[in-house]
Formats: sequence, structure tokens, C-alpha cells
Amino acid sequence: MDSLTLFALILFAVTYILMFSLQKLRPYIAAVSALIFVVVGSLGVFPSFAYTWRDALSQIDWNVIMMIAGTMGTVYLFIESKMPQKLSDIIITKVSTVKWIIVTLSLFAGIISAFVDNVATVLMIAPVAVALCRKLEISPVTAIICISISSNLQGAATLVGDTTSILLGKAANLDFMDFFFVQGKPGMFWVTEAGALVSALIILWMCRKDNKRVEVSEVTEVKDIVPTFLLVGTVAALILVSFIPYQSNAKPGQFYKPDVTNGLICIAFFIAGVLRQAIKDGKIDVIKAAVGEIDFYTIVLLAGLFVIIGGIQKAGIIDMIGSLLASLSGNGTRGSIFLVYSVIVWVSVLFSAFIDNIPYTATMLPVVAVIAEKLSAAGSVTVPPNLLYFGLLVGATLGGNITPIGASANITGLSLLRREGHEVSSGQFMKYSVPFTLAAVTTGYILLWLIWM
Repeated sequence: MDSLTLFALILFAVTYILMFSLQKLRPYIAAVSALIFVVVGSLGVFPSFAYTWRDALSQIDWNVIMMIAGTMGTVYLFIESKMPQKLSDIIITKVSTVKWIIVTLSLFAGIISAFVDNVATVLMIAPVAVALCRKLEISPVTAIICISISSNLQGAATLVGDTTSILLGKAANLDFMDFFFVQGKPGMFWVTEAGALVSALIILWMCRKDNKRVEVSEVTEVKDIVPTFLLVGTVAALILVSFIPYQSNAKPGQFYKPDVTNGLICIAFFIAGVLRQAIKDGKIDVIKAAVGEIDFYTIVLLAGLFVIIGGIQKAGIIDMIGSLLASLSGNGTRGSIFLVYSVIVWVSVLFSAFIDNIPYTATMLPVVAVIAEKLSAAGSVTVPPNLLYFGLLVGATLGGNITPIGASANITGLSLLRREGHEVSSGQFMKYSVPFTLAAVTTGYILLWLIWM
């Protein structure tokens, strides 16, 4: 192991240990670590490691940052309209106990997240959960954690559910319908939904003591219906543009969308909402209040993490992981194929709990294709590439759920709780996320093997 690799691994490990231990200081820790990567890369401390400010800024996912800022502003108007309280009242009339309310909201968030970005989903569903928990005088921690991890789970359900799905679709030449049925077999949608149902049972079991019966005497009156239309419009627009490819995934001559399309949509609806409200009120106080609701804690944390992941990618850490997995070999028997498949799934879960699953997935997709060819050539059993492709998707997409900083949806959910006055420790988060993730991954892991082998 050379000095650059050792430096990057040590800095990465120290950063995550500190962020796990000192959750209140996470944005500052991430910012300092990102700064170290940039300074070292700019000064040429390691001849093979060049990482300038321009490189670092290009690593930040501005689409996600803009989505958070825009959606938070629109959600502020949504909350002020009293619609979350009304929706919580309606849910209470349909679902009688706290545990079933949490399960219902989690499943609902998951369904939306199959077509809408996970972060946007959390920002839209969480206010309803917070309003409901406030009405019931219970902590919203469990509900928000479950909503966050459920949103992240469903990203693997459709071609448009997550960037990792889009990357896989291009590498494996799969279209939107192939995620439902491919080569006459059930696709990732059904595998993911099976995982969602099993993980919902896990949530139900973990909330089994929350048997408090709830009822509502009267439904809250909504002050203004327009913010609801703005939020619904945001969701509809995000779904519609999800079917337009990005430039990296577009075929020659095909129309493609800018990388920041989703962020621009969220910002546009936010601006339309606050301007309309300012004109209606005849003063700009609403603009100041809405901008004040944007969580810069989350934005700084995410920006720092994007730069850090870019740094370890530049240092060759992710390529090193891919090379290690590429060295997997087997004699082509069902036993060796199962072993290789298992390693791909569970190693992906492990690494995606700590590193961004997008560069990891992009690195591993060609590696997986080579492994499938080698295994097929080594024995009499033909290895379906989709077995390993889908196994990689299950592990890489769901692995981020294990830790509170493993996925943007988790970071967003916890920051919302912090703004509500609830500091959630890593242990408290993982109390729910680990069994949830293990249940979902194990279900997908078993089903994929049964379907394809």
C-alpha cells in the first residue's frame, strides 16, 4: 500500500469516526476533512494526487443541494398552510394505533421514492409525520428514521428511482419496463417491493409496544391550498423529467436534460410560492422566513461529504476496491457462483454504508460484467449477468441505510429532527436501520438467486 492510499484511508477513517462520535459537529468535521483533501491535492504533497478547488466543487452534487434548498422552502409554505396537520388528522381517522401509523407513512414514502428523489421524498413526507407526532404528544424520531430508510430502499425499484438504477440500466442495457419484467422473469421492482414488505414487518415488530390508540375530534382547517398544489406540482414535475435521460445516459442524438434539472424544478416552485405569498401579504417577511427554514447544517455536511468522497476516489480507493473484487475467481460451479454473488452483494452493503454508492456502482458495473464472463467461461453453468448486476444494485443502494451518514435521505431526516429539537445518536439510528437493512437486503439476496439460478 503506497503512502497516498494510506493517507486517504486514515483521513477517511478518522473523519467518519469523529462524525459518528460527535454528531453535533458533523458539518464542521466534514468541512475540515474536505479542506485537508483539497490543500494536500493542491500543494502536490503526493505527485499522483491532484485535487484542486475546481475539482472539489465539481464533486459536489449541486442537483441535490438545490433540491434540498428549494424543497425546504416550499415545505415551509406547506407547513404554514396547516395541510400537514390536516393530513395527519385524516391518517388518524384511518389508522388506529401509533405503530400502524409509522408503518403506513414508511410504505407511502417508499412508493413515492420509487419515482422521486429520496431527499425530496423525505422533505415532503416528514412534515406530516412531525405534525402527527406533535398532535399525539410522542417523539417523531422513530417515524422520521423509518421514513428516511424506507425512501432510500425504494430507489432500486425502478429505472428512475435512483442514480444507481440509471447507471445499471445503461450498463446492462435495461429500459424502464425491464425493471418490472426482464427476459420473462420478475425484475428489480418486485424484488424491491418484497424487501419493502419484509422490512415493514421489521418496523412493525420494533414498534410493537406503540399500541396507543389515537383518535381526532375534528379535522384541521387548511388556511391556503396553493402550497399543497406547489408540492404536488413539484412531485409531478420530478416524475415527468425522470423519464428524460441525463447526457451521460442518452443515446446519440437523443434529447437529454441538464444535470441540475431536479434542483431547478424545486427552486422554481419555491420561488413561485414565496413570490405569490409575498404579493398576497403585501410584504417580504415570508421570503425571509422561508429562506431561514433552509437547513444550511445539512447543506454544509453534504457538500463536505461529496468533496471527501471525491478525494478518496481521486486517490484510487474506489478503484482499489473494484480491483479486489475483480480478482474473484471460481471454477464455474453453482457453489462458486453463489460465493461470488454473495461477496458482491454483502461487500457492496459494507462499502456503501460509508462511501457514496454512485462512484462505487459506476466502478463496479464493468467489473461485474467481467466476473460474469469469467465464471461462465470457467464452467458448464452460464452465469446470467443480471444476477450479479441486480445483486450489486441491492447491496449498493440499500447499504447506505445502515449508517446515519450513509445516504443523503438519512442525513436529511436527521437534520429535520435536529431542527425539531431531537439529537439522534448513531446508535439510536442504527437500532432501526441495521435490522431494516439486513431484512431488505437478505430478502432481495435470496429472491434474486432463486429467480436467476
